Amino acid sequence: MPQLVRFGVSLEKDLLFRFDTFLKEKKYTNRSEAIRDLIREDLVKKQWQEDKEIAGTITMIYNHHKRELVNKLTDIQHGFGGIIISTQHIHLDHHNCLEIIAVKGRPKAAQELADTLKAVKWVKHATLSMSSTGRDI
Repeated sequence: MPQLVRFGVSLEKDLLFRFDTFLKEKKYTNRSEAIRDLIREDLVKKQWQEDKEIAGTITMIYNHHKRELVNKLTDIQHGFGGIIISTQHIHLDHHNCLEIIAVKGRPKAAQELADTLKAVKWVKHATLSMSSTGRDI
């Protein structure tokens, strides 16, 4: 386990009250856990901005009945085989599918894949979720 270091933080009373309210809403058990998560979130953003190796997911909703849509999405994914590490296809109902694409690699490639998929006609929604490989946070 990493060595813990204690330090003090000075905040305006109102800001601390709002932070404590946030902690309760998010179910944090203490301020330290919330502060650690806020710091890690910014470090993940920094990894993406600095073009370091990242991990993330692309979540996509589409109607699989649309002609040739599934083939087009598969062809696009094959073009990004170097960063795709896994996909999961879920049938939500008779018309709608949820696809989750796990990626690992450079942020620009992940963003390009997400943008390319999102732009395909009949894709109802697609979003890229940034994360980290966990090594530098």
